[in-house]
Amino acid sequence: MSFTSSIKKEISQKELEDCCKRAQLSALIQLTSSLSLGNRRMQLIVRSENPTTAKRVVYLLKKLYKAETELTVVKKTNLRKNNVYTVTVKEDARIILTDLGLYSESRGLLSHPTYSIVLKNCCAKSYLAGCFLAYGSCNSPNNKNYHLEISLNDLDYANFIVKLISRFNIQAKISKRRSKYLVYIKKADNISDFLRIVEASEALYDFEDTRISRDLKHSIIRIDNCEIANEMKSLKAAEEQVAYMSRIKESGRYADLEEKLRNVIDLRLKYQDYSLNELCQAYDKKYGESLSKSGLKHRLNKIENIARSL
Repeated sequence: MSFTSSIKKEISQKELEDCCKRAQLSALIQLTSSLSLGNRRMQLIVRSENPTTAKRVVYLLKKLYKAETELTVVKKTNLRKNNVYTVTVKEDARIILTDLGLYSESRGLLSHPTYSIVLKNCCAKSYLAGCFLAYGSCNSPNNKNYHLEISLNDLDYANFIVKLISRFNIQAKISKRRSKYLVYIKKADNISDFLRIVEASEALYDFEDTRISRDLKHSIIRIDNCEIANEMKSLKAAEEQVAYMSRIKESGRYADLEEKLRNVIDLRLKYQDYSLNELCQAYDKKYGESLSKSGLKHRLNKIENIARSL
């Protein structure tokens, strides 16, 4: 099961108060339905390729309106050959749409529900859950590109959804892909917040657990890479130091140097793979003199300058 499917399955199994059921069904009907007029009657037709979504629509229609529904399944003829689930409501379509805030006698079908449907925060959350259930998708947390989106047909409706999401301090944006408008969320923290408000608790746990584990792994890799880079840099610097110290010895200038410089040369030539900190400790142990890292660097610089002057 994909991560998106697991989110939708969890949303569809959530028990809601009646007001929240109305809000969720309002979103589902808004996004998946069309109207058909026949025999002077208005029929409501809901289509979805997701069986979870179709079942949720049937469940909510029966719970709220005791609606008689007809379910048909047709296999598409394209390459994917997905099933298309069609739910038809033959009676009381106008009453249902009016109660869901999607139809007005004076204005007809509305581009988005009346504000009363999403007035309460619990209802707004259920409405967004319905939007995701209808046409939402979310990348697996195993994917490094965090992305959650809801596909919509209308720009005004997309703006309405963005505004509704922003009520919960979640940043969402809109992009256009062919004839669709996508309301999308990119930041991992915002995706977590969205999963939290639609009450997909198990999906939220999986998302956070995987994200934290992967981010921790990447942090460890970055730290290891930095340590390796620093070690390689130290080894290269040590090789250069050994080279110019050897040049001083070969030139016969070694005996003319100050004792403290000769001591540093002797230690570096003996311990060629030591870091500066390790070299300081060896100096203290051998000569009984505490030498700081900056003090050692100063002496190494003097030795280098002498070597370059040869």
